[in-house]
Amino acid sequence: MYDWILLLDWVEFAVRWLHVITAIAWIGSSFYFIALDLGLHRDRALASGADGEEWQVHGGGFYHVQKYLVAPERMPDDLVWFKWEAYSTWLSGAALLILVYWLGGELYLIDRTVLDIAVWQGAAISAASLAFGWVVYDRICKGLVSADQSWVMVLLFAVLVGMALFYTNVFSGRAALLHLGAFTATIMSANVFFVIMPNQRIVVADLKAGKKPDAIYGRIAKQRSTHNNYLTLPVLFLMLSNHYPLAFASPYNWAIACLVFLMGVTIRHWFNTVHARKGRPHWTWGATAVLFVAIVWLSSPRVYEWTEAAEAAAPADFALRFAEAEGFDEVHGIVLGRCSMCHAAEPAWAGMMWPPKGVMLETRAQVAEAAREIYLQAGISHAMPPGNLSGITDEERGRIVAWFREAGA
Repeated sequence: MYDWILLLDWVEFAVRWLHVITAIAWIGSSFYFIALDLGLHRDRALASGADGEEWQVHGGGFYHVQKYLVAPERMPDDLVWFKWEAYSTWLSGAALLILVYWLGGELYLIDRTVLDIAVWQGAAISAASLAFGWVVYDRICKGLVSADQSWVMVLLFAVLVGMALFYTNVFSGRAALLHLGAFTATIMSANVFFVIMPNQRIVVADLKAGKKPDAIYGRIAKQRSTHNNYLTLPVLFLMLSNHYPLAFASPYNWAIACLVFLMGVTIRHWFNTVHARKGRPHWTWGATAVLFVAIVWLSSPRVYEWTEAAEAAAPADFALRFAEAEGFDEVHGIVLGRCSMCHAAEPAWAGMMWPPKGVMLETRAQVAEAAREIYLQAGISHAMPPGNLSGITDEERGRIVAWFREAGA
């Protein structure tokens, strides 16, 4: 049994790194081509008939790049396509979703205090929601391909707000934010697979047949590519959000996720404007800062009640202070009953061979040393236990908070 557990863990490790590597490749090429397109000099009469050009320097050499608005007169034999970065990112992400959130649904997907459903039902909702997102988005774009794309983005944002509310009322907080990221990433990958690449193939086929390609195909591809550009940064945050319980375990996690999308817009607007040589919109810095402060405030305003005196204490004195604080005996008992079945030298949870992240919470000293993490993960947020599988009560969370603040006073 343990051999299979180890094998599965290494499979998850390999898939996770594959996902990271392919995502870097996709995002890197996407950001580069957006910057290139915006920075092209289109005010020059080029003998080649290209729409614009740009000179760049990198790695000790110079590059002369030209872009044709629809297509060149003749199809080159060595045309390079950019597609597998997007496909590999989605496929590896889908595999990771299955490994972590479907197979590990009891720990990571389902929170029975949110919605009491079976793991297989949660997995079915997960898969169906991703397909639903693409269908709705695709219909919006097809119906508004010639409209002002700013309004299309507003409509898309409304869809994302609705999905954020949906996910946070179905899954655990951790799974909800991850799924909102997967929902968005599915739209981005499907844009490449179902729209951008097919349109480019039509243009290539027309060129080979000696016909002039219709400019509509390029306009449609540009619409989807622009959407992908603005959605990339929020997806990165949502995919990494499982590391930040103050984001995913907050009662306002859906609002935090929505504000992250707006931050993505302001940040990308800065870069896009600069790359297009249209100035430096410094107001985006202020808007981004305001959005971030709002996220911090929504995550848990109570976190600021912890005094600086506790933070400034030396590590040994810090742990001793919490071990001697009023209520520690009770908190130690709560941790033993609600957390130590996993956070132990020999975890009692089936299929778990070592304590998560190496954190052990068995002895009084271990609990006192981990006071801050216990406070953040199980006190002011509901990040732990995952899905509240051990049934920790709000009263017990309150006692953890009271103990921590008593020690830090």
